[in-house]
Amino acid sequence: MGLRQFMLSAALSFVGAAGLSVTAHAEDRVLKVSLQTELQILDPIITTINATRVFAYLVFDELVAIDSEGHYKPQMLSGWDVSADRLTYTFHLRDGLKFSDGAPVTSEDCIASIERWAKRDGFGAQLMDAADRFKIIDTKTFELSLKRPFAFVIDALGKPGHQIPVVMPARLARLDANTAVPEVIGSGPFIFLKDQWRAGAKAVFARNPNYVPRSEPADGLAGGKVVSFDRIELLSIPDQSTRVAALQKGELDLLEVVPYDYIDMLRKDPNVTLGKQPTIAQNMIAINVNHAQAPFDNPLIRRALQVAVEQSDVMAGLGVPVDMYRVCYSIYMCGNSGSSDAGTEYSREVGPKAAQKLLKEAGYKGEPVVFLHAGTSALLNPVGSVIADQMKQAGFNIDFRTSDYATVAARRLKKSPGADGGWGVTPMVMTGIDLLNPLAQQMVSLNCMENNPGWYCDPALNDLLKVYSQASTAADSNKSRDEIQAVFHKNVNYVLAGQFAAPPAYRSDLKGMILFSFPVFWNVRRE
Repeated sequence: MGLRQFMLSAALSFVGAAGLSVTAHAEDRVLKVSLQTELQILDPIITTINATRVFAYLVFDELVAIDSEGHYKPQMLSGWDVSADRLTYTFHLRDGLKFSDGAPVTSEDCIASIERWAKRDGFGAQLMDAADRFKIIDTKTFELSLKRPFAFVIDALGKPGHQIPVVMPARLARLDANTAVPEVIGSGPFIFLKDQWRAGAKAVFARNPNYVPRSEPADGLAGGKVVSFDRIELLSIPDQSTRVAALQKGELDLLEVVPYDYIDMLRKDPNVTLGKQPTIAQNMIAINVNHAQAPFDNPLIRRALQVAVEQSDVMAGLGVPVDMYRVCYSIYMCGNSGSSDAGTEYSREVGPKAAQKLLKEAGYKGEPVVFLHAGTSALLNPVGSVIADQMKQAGFNIDFRTSDYATVAARRLKKSPGADGGWGVTPMVMTGIDLLNPLAQQMVSLNCMENNPGWYCDPALNDLLKVYSQASTAADSNKSRDEIQAVFHKNVNYVLAGQFAAPPAYRSDLKGMILFSFPVFWNVRRE
């Protein structure tokens, strides 16, 4: 080989090696994630789907954030002042806040965003019922005046989900609150690359160069959201075994929920770490019931459904290890200081056989019940099969409709009868962080609201929620919580089907992972 040929060969080898190095480095800066449900809706006050919540915390931010122990901390705010009579709150935005389009975040944006959120959220509606007015003091300071005491102003502004009071530009926040905004512009740590989005398949996010994290260490949703990855990819993989195999091969970095059948296998894989969820991050299976249509417009038939569900069988069908679930009938979750037994007397005798008599007494005539079953969800797929079987044993005429989760979520919004595209029941997964405060949780706070899929409505519940919002002592607060739960069970807003942990799994070279009720992608890095 001549000198010229040798030099050319060496040069090409160098370029090839450099290219591989650049490619490998680029891949190291990408985090690939599989959620348990598909991302379909890009506005976190329009839906309660968990994938949209994950999306929201990537691209938006909140004025207040909750930490891993349930405490509320300033996030977009530098702080707030409260008057002696607790009727005036003055909020101060921290320095350096910008939207992803480069525009500064202002008081006007914050007020418009709060008002939009409150039109669709039960907690927000309670807050605005107590509010007198908002007032802009300057571009970084605004004021909320109350006409009556409201004990949960800060909790409302830091609500971690369903629906989320994120801040967006005022020009978008002033649009119809019942329609998703046409642009995704937030002030969070990432930017959504809409041109690369394939609904239900892939969503891509890039680091937001305008984001300035807080100086405190990250803790749950609070603190400094330091970004180490240039790109986040949310990938939809319907088949559970394919998801797990992709994680083991390094084609995925994180699974939001590990199918229980694979837990033992993954525990033995040194390249995979199973996350241990804090107590606040445990989950509740709840059955969403359509109160607007027969047969569940009859409260006695709802009660028969309530009794038909045997929680331990649901958990066994899900494959949850016995040390990872508990039978629980408290809407505030069990195992914490806010748990309650009020209204749970029916739980002493449950199961399909116990429900048969109730169903007959209720006058059920065999009307079909459209059961929406999310076959692509690692959690809802097995849960749905068990619950449908329990209902059949109790005597319900089940019309079982299996589809992907996105289809289930879309159909769940339809109030029409099952024969016209509506539905009767569908299981859901709720996270404990969303259930601690009755003003924030969707099983009671959306009472009599039209944007509440299931359309439960009990006028007495609204009065109880109002009393709770003004409670001045712990004793009064606990009394109201018990009364709210008792009314929930009497009206059968939802049916509870068991409390459990659903651990995530991620590649062991990821460090600094923040384990919460849902995946968050700040402070994690690859080593």
